[in-house]
Amino acid sequence: MLQQLPALVTLLNVLLLAATVFAVGRARGKYGIKAPATSGHEGFERAYRVQMNTIEQTVLFLPTLWLAAMHGFAGWAGIAGLVWIVGRVWYFAAYLADPARRGGGFATGMLAWLVVLVLAAIGVVRALLVS
Repeated sequence: MLQQLPALVTLLNVLLLAATVFAVGRARGKYGIKAPATSGHEGFERAYRVQMNTIEQTVLFLPTLWLAAMHGFAGWAGIAGLVWIVGRVWYFAAYLADPARRGGGFATGMLAWLVVLVLAAIGVVRALLVS
């Protein structure tokens, strides 16, 4: 079961990205921000920044998750990945409510990603040394 956690985390990440898309669309309607504008009301700008930051973090997170999983750390990477998802959801909710409160979720996500990065690095270096 632990071997499947990276796949579950990837699916949850896709759902999180979809939620940010919907949040931006909802904010566009609520605040009257016409596409392609990316500014105009603080509420919209918060939703947009959450979406962009989540995309930026995903670009770092997913490759390292799968490198760690492919090199012998699927279970640990999956557990850290679930923590990353929790951190990103926390960041999402906090940023929309009050940007000053986003730090805890951001820090949780970054620490979880650093764990995955270390696992990926250990796995890749170990594989290089064995081959």
